[in-house]
Amino acid sequence: MKQFSSSPLHFIFLLLSFAIFTFSYGEEIASKFKNYHEVLRLPNRVSGPESLAFDCNGDGPYTGVADGRIFKWTPTQNQWVEFAVNSPNRQDTHIPKNNVLLTEIPIKAICDGSIDPNKEPICGRPLGIKFDPKTCNLYIADAYYGLLMVGPNGGVAKTVAISADDGVPFKFLNGIDIDDQTGIVYFTDSSAVYQRREMLELLLSGDNTGRLLKYDPSSKKVQVLLKGLQLSNGVALSKDGSFLLVAECIPRKIHKFWLKGSKAYTLELFAQLERIPDNIKRNKNGNYWIGLNTNRALLPHASLLQNQALIPIWKKEEENEEDHGDPVAVKFDENGETVEVLDGRGGQELDCVSEVEERDGMLWIGSILKSFKL
Repeated sequence: MKQFSSSPLHFIFLLLSFAIFTFSYGEEIASKFKNYHEVLRLPNRVSGPESLAFDCNGDGPYTGVADGRIFKWTPTQNQWVEFAVNSPNRQDTHIPKNNVLLTEIPIKAICDGSIDPNKEPICGRPLGIKFDPKTCNLYIADAYYGLLMVGPNGGVAKTVAISADDGVPFKFLNGIDIDDQTGIVYFTDSSAVYQRREMLELLLSGDNTGRLLKYDPSSKKVQVLLKGLQLSNGVALSKDGSFLLVAECIPRKIHKFWLKGSKAYTLELFAQLERIPDNIKRNKNGNYWIGLNTNRALLPHASLLQNQALIPIWKKEEENEEDHGDPVAVKFDENGETVEVLDGRGGQELDCVSEVEERDGMLWIGSILKSFKL
């Protein structure tokens, strides 16, 4: 695998908990990280950006955070501003406190700044986000609220769909991409049984109810393209629109799902990965960056997961970093050949990368475990 060498690219890290870093990188990522970075701090108590997007004017980035909101970076003000929320209930609705109906508190007060997974069904959790370049509308794959859309000026997102046309409701929406020409939205539902907050149960069960879906804004219909996936995650449309790449987490695979040609609606293996894949982002040249989860976050549950033989648990003493390094993201060409690998330096610089977007000579990278987005 090709490792990073001297390049004009920069890294931009959006800390899941608090900040963005930007720095040039050369042969040694670690030294560049220490010497060349800029911090763009998120608001106090805001954390967990999973994905990012730039609008049709190139402004941003925008990111969804752990408490259910969407934020936008405004360089003229040098700060993040709240751009959208996933429900009008966030502003008005009250819920009982400790099940005492006479004592109510607003949902906004409960949710803003929350990192509690058990509050996610109330607060929502935006995962994949993507702008339609023609309408400038932002589509949101919310793990609990379903497929949402908000206009270019932000505000309260509207519900686009909460189930597919087969009647099966969404349980755990995750990745998203949009066809620039048609406006068709492709997205994944990681499970038809388990919610995001039930991730450990999902992994232990070997659940294979993940799906790849398609929303056509002209017909307002949601079609199921593919079933039987074990924790479906990131999705990306090819440059020519002929196929989709979709990540399947538990078996650590990237699949190619053909949309056009003689192979239309057939599936083939695109890549077998060393680690769990997350989001997939295509660059302007038609190459694909895939974030990789190092499994370090799962170490507390290692014995359970190993007994189930579902996923390999990362153990530093068992990994020969001299030979294999510490891959936290990998870039493939459209044929599945490795182009570059991003090394996490044993988790010291990068870990559990959720997303990498190559844009304007920079890499924007997200990592849930390290609390940053590059």
